[in-house]
Formats: sequence, structure tokens, C-alpha cells
Amino acid sequence: MDIPEIWGATPAETGAQYPCDELVTGPTESWFRAVDTAAEPRDVFRWLCQLRVAPYSYDLIDNFGRRSPRTLTPGLTELALGQPVMNIFTLAGFVKDLELTLRLTDRPARLMFGDMAVTYRATQGRLVAKLVVSARPLSFVRRRLLAWGDLVMMRRQLHNLAELAAA
Repeated sequence: MDIPEIWGATPAETGAQYPCDELVTGPTESWFRAVDTAAEPRDVFRWLCQLRVAPYSYDLIDNFGRRSPRTLTPGLTELALGQPVMNIFTLAGFVKDLELTLRLTDRPARLMFGDMAVTYRATQGRLVAKLVVSARPLSFVRRRLLAWGDLVMMRRQLHNLAELAAA
């Protein structure tokens, strides 16, 4: 069973540069997840900003059973570096109406998953996420489990955000 490195992303998307590429040093793995969306990039970006308050994946698993908001929360598009995102990440960079870059900063999560960064990018008709994960200290088996778990959770997250932005 191979690591699901690419799910839904095009060759152009996997060949592009992302800010998360610069945030994890040493040997790394890159994972891509992408979905189509009928929403404009600025509308998708507004929903990406909602990640500051909820993960928008499987709420029973990663949001303690609380439902991620289904309406935009005022003020969340006012971004500043260092803001917490999804409780375990910190906002490491952003380009308004285009992308958010997050770094895993929660100590217990870093011990479990290792060094990790992700860039979410909204383009016309697409929502793409690239994750860069340290190849150490995690064993190959743990990275495989993390990759499969991430694929399941992020697939739901991207679909939810794309659908909410298009509504």
C-alpha cells in the first residue's frame, strides 16, 4: 500500500512552488490534495479563513463533536502572522484572496506527527492543499498511517470548504 501522495491534484499544481516548501527542513515528503469548486477564489479564501475557528472535516473526530460553522464568522479574514488556526497550527503566511500557509506548532501534535506545514491555495475553479512533512523522526510506517489519515480528513475538509464557498 503506497502513501497517497497525490489526490485530485493536476501535474501543474504538483509542479508549482508553495510557501510551505520553505518551512520544513531536512528530508521531507510532499502530499497534495485538491478539489474542484464552483466558487470564486476570493470566496474560497474567506472560507479558508474560517479554519481559524474550526477544521471543517469530520467534526466528531477533529472538532470534539461540535459542528464547524456553516456561515462566515465576521472578522476572520483579518489575518495576522502567528494567529492560531485549527488549534494546532499557526498562520505562517498568507496572500489575500489566494492562499493561507500554516505551520504545525502544537507541541503534542508535533511529537505525534513531526514537523509539518501546509499551504491552501484557491484558484479559479480549484482548491489545492500542499502538505510538507518531515521524513524524520517518524518511521516510514507512521508516515504512511499519517498520510492515509490526512487523506481521509483533508478530502472531507476540502469538499466542505469548496461546497460552502459555492453556496
